[in-house]
Amino acid sequence: MSERTIVTQHAATSGFYGLGFIAAAVYFIGHAASFGAGVVGFLKAIVWPAFVVYKLMEHLGM
Repeated sequence: MSERTIVTQHAATSGFYGLGFIAAAVYFIGHAASFGAGVVGFLKAIVWPAFVVYKLMEHLGM
C-alpha cells in the first residue's frame, strides 16, 4: 500500500481579509449611532470587499 501525503497551503489573502474585517468592524461600529446601526455595521464589515469592488467598478465606469 502506498502512503498519501496531505499538503495544506494557506493563502496570504486570508490574513489580509481578517485584518480588513477587524478594521471595517471597528470603523462601522464606531460610527454607529444606535445598537441597530452597530449590527448593520458588523454585517457590512463581513462583506466589505464587495463594497470595494463595487466602488472600484463605479469609478472605472463599468
